Amino acid sequence: MNSEILCVGEVLWDALPDGLFLGGAPFNVASHLQALGRSPVFASRVGHDRLGQEALRRAQIRGLATDPVQVDDALPTGFVQVDTGEPGEPDYDILEPAAWDAIAFTDALAQHAHHAEALVYGSLAQRAPTSRQTIQRLCEAVGLRVFDVNLRPPYVDRGVIEASLRAADVVKLNDAELRRMRAWFGLRDAPEGAMADLADAFGCRAVCVTWGGHGARLWAEGQCWHHCGYAVDVADTVGAGDAFLSAFLAGFLEERTGDALLDLANRLGAYVASRAGAFPSYNFDGLDGLLHLDLERRNHSRTE
Repeated sequence: MNSEILCVGEVLWDALPDGLFLGGAPFNVASHLQALGRSPVFASRVGHDRLGQEALRRAQIRGLATDPVQVDDALPTGFVQVDTGEPGEPDYDILEPAAWDAIAFTDALAQHAHHAEALVYGSLAQRAPTSRQTIQRLCEAVGLRVFDVNLRPPYVDRGVIEASLRAADVVKLNDAELRRMRAWFGLRDAPEGAMADLADAFGCRAVCVTWGGHGARLWAEGQCWHHCGYAVDVADTVGAGDAFLSAFLAGFLEERTGDALLDLANRLGAYVASRAGAFPSYNFDGLDGLLHLDLERRNHSRTE
């Protein structure tokens, strides 16, 4: 239970209608893993500026160690203008360049990789060469590699995605991203078939696809599961996918079954979507507490 989970990538400030919220997919995943009782280590880079100082302060408040977070004297801390919109997924205007584009592979980071039980990484943090090379080196050093596809136009590079998929043991993506994978790699039309094809093409142990408020599907080592999700009043969807991945990974590392994994992940994703921001305060304790949240499970199926 005390083994480290290394989450590497962007940390940034989301400018939402209700104010500034600290985020970035790997940072959110690390924060939720910490709240769920795991031992995450977050690696990134912030600017030598007020937003960077505040990011480090808030990371410490969340219980995250800040020693793997580098400070850049030239590049600013990441910043994003988020348009939550109605309805649908939020739109992101991501500042470029940002400090997290320059995450260096240091001896300290190599030591964390040596001790890590799993590595969580995405595609956005690989938009610039320095961070991309660091993530690629970390993939070579850690046994279980978890790729959160997380496409953010215009930073969508097929070569980066293919290399990340080849390195991955577990892949998490949403339904729109699965459609992109179909077009690129000639996957089957049916969701389960497409997931199986993706796993077979890149040698992945598990592929998990979220369908927003309509639940998720999981393919793992030849078996498929489907969960229809939980019905909640949505405040915003920022960070809900990161929460989903955190609960999924925490359960995966405990070797929970496919049904249980999807239930945990959908529960935390729905809980976060029902509150503002990517990391609302918890009113439950760990995975077992999450299972006791009073949520209404959807009982209908859905196809694409």
